[in-house]
Amino acid sequence: MIPWEKIDTAKIPGSDEELRLMRRGKEFSIKLGTNELMNNRLSGSEAALATLAAKQIEMVARPVILIGGLGMGFTLRAALTVLGGKAKIVVSELVPAVVAWARGPMSQVFGDSLDDARVSIREIDVGEIIRAKSSAFDAILLDVDNGPEGLTRKGNDALYSAGGLKSAKAALRPGGVLAVWSSGPNPAFSKRLGSAGFDVNEVNVRATGRGGGARHVIWIAKNS
Repeated sequence: MIPWEKIDTAKIPGSDEELRLMRRGKEFSIKLGTNELMNNRLSGSEAALATLAAKQIEMVARPVILIGGLGMGFTLRAALTVLGGKAKIVVSELVPAVVAWARGPMSQVFGDSLDDARVSIREIDVGEIIRAKSSAFDAILLDVDNGPEGLTRKGNDALYSAGGLKSAKAALRPGGVLAVWSSGPNPAFSKRLGSAGFDVNEVNVRATGRGGGARHVIWIAKNS
């Protein structure tokens, strides 16, 4: 078997933690300690984050989307596939090295997605963008951590707090949708979404997208 090779490491801003980019043949993995955050062979649930959200806003002629977390680009590429040519997609990535990996060692994984005219990349905390905007987005897609409880960076918890959800609701247009990815269920977060005034649907999705792999959770929260 081909051994894993460490390609690069990157510090997470606001944390003492370090991401590691690993490669084994054509397989890539981003790890934090002993936890694998993502692998390019397991993209189903991250892609579903985009497709499920897009379904909710399919009648919007010129949708504006905010994606929190570039990762390996699964959500971005799915959004580009299902959204029309008039869409605008803003991707917020806190760790600059992740963007560099996308354009460097993982360029074949990303293809030409980063150069699509509909896409703009911002190396900034997605929370800053959300708090600075009012009625700006038709959809906000969050996959910045392992779910509503911060694993990579405790500062991410603020996104999923009552205050963070209030800011997200304010940043959405009427009828817009907040879609949140998680590695597992979180009843307390489901309750907070409802308390924030969202109409909530919790969807279980397989990691592979083909009926196999771990069960992940996506919350589709409509701004009524």
